[in-house]
Amino acid sequence: MTSTDNSAALVIQGFTPPLRLADFKLAAFDMDSTLINIECIDEIAAAAGKKDEVAAITEAAMRGEITDFKDSLRRRLALLQGVPTSALQEVLQTRLQFNPGARELCAALKAAGIKLLLVSGGFTYFTRHVAAELGMDFVRSNELEIVNERLTGGLMQQAWGDICDGEEKRRMLLQCCEQIGCTPAQAMAVGDGANDLPMMGAAGLSVAFHAKPKVRAQAMVAINQGGLEQLLTLLSA
Repeated sequence: MTSTDNSAALVIQGFTPPLRLADFKLAAFDMDSTLINIECIDEIAAAAGKKDEVAAITEAAMRGEITDFKDSLRRRLALLQGVPTSALQEVLQTRLQFNPGARELCAALKAAGIKLLLVSGGFTYFTRHVAAELGMDFVRSNELEIVNERLTGGLMQQAWGDICDGEEKRRMLLQCCEQIGCTPAQAMAVGDGANDLPMMGAAGLSVAFHAKPKVRAQAMVAINQGGLEQLLTLLSA
């Protein structure tokens, strides 16, 4: 049943379920606050005593109030200069948890033969762990620059660039579609923040998970309460 009540646990707009799993070949996921319960950069900042300052920029960027994601990320990273790498390990070991339904959804999609893409404005230190746990086929994220076991406040240049922003997420989704031989209409994209909108707009199915109002309004499916596994109720075998 189609719902337009934004307070509902599951809001559907723009199509009538169910869709068939067989119609999809790729599923792209944001990481922070989507597959996992935290914004990793905010938790790293906590170790530097700067969580409130960094989190305020993160929240504004995710709501779409700061439209230049690259600039917002550089501003946040500059505040982390000098933070020891032990802070990254602490976040990974004690604070990072998978959101409800993340494992179940990814396992079901893989069982249906759908390739999984993790595309994040976060950091490889965490995406490597998440990708391994969930069986991701493709990953794109940012590489923190570290000198003498401390963050420099910058990022490493990679073959594709240095910052995975909204446009890079979209480009990676399209690149993966081309690589596996499917159309963007055969891809689904799941995210929560404004920088996920470009890839969600390119995909055949867009899913907002506990997302910002701007993202919920533009998604075909909004999961506002409960876990990610609810998406499976809209996808028939």
